[in-house]
Amino acid sequence: MEKKVAKALLEIQAVFLRPDEPFTWASGIKSPIYCDNRLILTSPEQRNIVENAIAETVKREYPEAEVLMGTSTAGIAHAAIAADILGMPMGYVRGSAKDHGRQNRIEGRLKEGQKVVVVEDLISTGGSVIDVVDALREAGAEVLGIVSIFTYGMQKGLDRLAAANVKNVSLTNLDAVAEAAAESGYIKEEDVARLLKFRDNPSDESWIGA
Repeated sequence: MEKKVAKALLEIQAVFLRPDEPFTWASGIKSPIYCDNRLILTSPEQRNIVENAIAETVKREYPEAEVLMGTSTAGIAHAAIAADILGMPMGYVRGSAKDHGRQNRIEGRLKEGQKVVVVEDLISTGGSVIDVVDALREAGAEVLGIVSIFTYGMQKGLDRLAAANVKNVSLTNLDAVAEAAAESGYIKEEDVARLLKFRDNPSDESWIGA
């Protein structure tokens, strides 16, 4: 599944690799990779691969799941489509509570004690998805874990998820994408090591020009 989803993301440039011309993140970190999983939604063939993989992962890893909760905003559509495949209810968690109406942060019906799986499109350092998990736990949900489409596999993210005692299962990751990209000739074989060096320590820019 990791390789199949990796190839799907590369085909539509939802994951875009540019080791010789790095992107600059908002934090100022130089990155050889840019990820925009919103493109999945406009590509029916790849969307079908990804959404079925999310549904299969929920069934396999979280068989007790009762509701899917998407992260705002990128995880909402993926949670909705996967929930439809599974015949399950879904909702989503806002980045912050509304300042009007009922001032909800969690949208959709959520009962106390309900077993929830969070659907996220991308995990880097893990901060935003852990914030969502915390909000659901505060609302009384039992969060079984996360299904994410892509993860960088950064140590900081792994450590944060472990500290928050939350399981994450990603459909694919940087390692699988790098391998698939090299096999297809999208990047050179020697670029794989550069990508993994970035993953291991994003603040170390020695991979640039290596």
